[in-house]
Amino acid sequence: MYDYDLLVVGSANADLVVGVERRPAAGETVLGSDLTVHPGGKGANQAVAAGRLGARTALLARVGDDAHGRLLLDSQRAAGVDTAGVLVGGAPTGVALITVDPSGDNSIVVSPGANARLTPDDVRAAAELLGRARVVSVQLEIPLGTVAEVARTLPPGARLVLNPSPPAPLPADVLAACDPLVVNEHEARYILGETGEAGEAGETGETGETGEGPEEWARALLALGPRSVVITLGAQGALVAEDGADAVRVASPRVGAVDTTGAGDAFTAALAWRLGLGEPLAAAAAFAVRVGAAAVTREGAQESFPTAQEVGAL
Repeated sequence: MYDYDLLVVGSANADLVVGVERRPAAGETVLGSDLTVHPGGKGANQAVAAGRLGARTALLARVGDDAHGRLLLDSQRAAGVDTAGVLVGGAPTGVALITVDPSGDNSIVVSPGANARLTPDDVRAAAELLGRARVVSVQLEIPLGTVAEVARTLPPGARLVLNPSPPAPLPADVLAACDPLVVNEHEARYILGETGEAGEAGETGETGETGEGPEEWARALLALGPRSVVITLGAQGALVAEDGADAVRVASPRVGAVDTTGAGDAFTAALAWRLGLGEPLAAAAAFAVRVGAAAVTREGAQESFPTAQEVGAL
């Protein structure tokens, strides 16, 4: 019997957000709006998104013994997330510096802080917590060795969802445990060796030809070992692929984007929750794109995440 629909193992940051008319070029200074501080971090975002949707959710993370850490814990508890696995101390709480332009696009720089102190030993010490979860979701704002330990110690029957963000080379055993691997277009290109620069296509890397579109990327990613792959495509929705089956595109509802911060985290949390309920991958992704679409219609990350009722009304 599982106590949690979803356990998130990941980062918890304070998001320091400034609105700008345009993002600065190298060496350039631009004026922005007043600074606002929001609870964030990919791990904490996913946990809050799942909790708001009604999933029984727990978070394994590390925050500092400071005001930002207390802000994050308060946000988790308000969403109904079990914070017994959140460790306190070791370094200041992580911080994300975010600029948002009028179109809603954002640029982010992360100072990991306490997130970098979430260790494989912490994962081993939380073995009982992992054993109580139907699905475990991880990202790469914590050390890769910690993510690898989660993959190695995943209990039998549990499902691992990995969003490799920010992208980094992934060990074969981590890729093999992913079900699914969730990537956006840049992350897909990075893993396949096409690019080392965000948003800019480069030369074909060591993996050889990766094709010209998401269907080809999905086939190439599956060849690296994950059990399934989901590629998020922004306003175009998502593409899902499983070994032995044709890739399926899932459309997103049309919405007016205000701020895309945290939308990918909301999508991944919703996907992981619905997979834990036993839904097929395409059906889970169809729900998740609606959650992600709802999230971009409001400012902020966690503050923008919808309830199940709001998703149903979209």
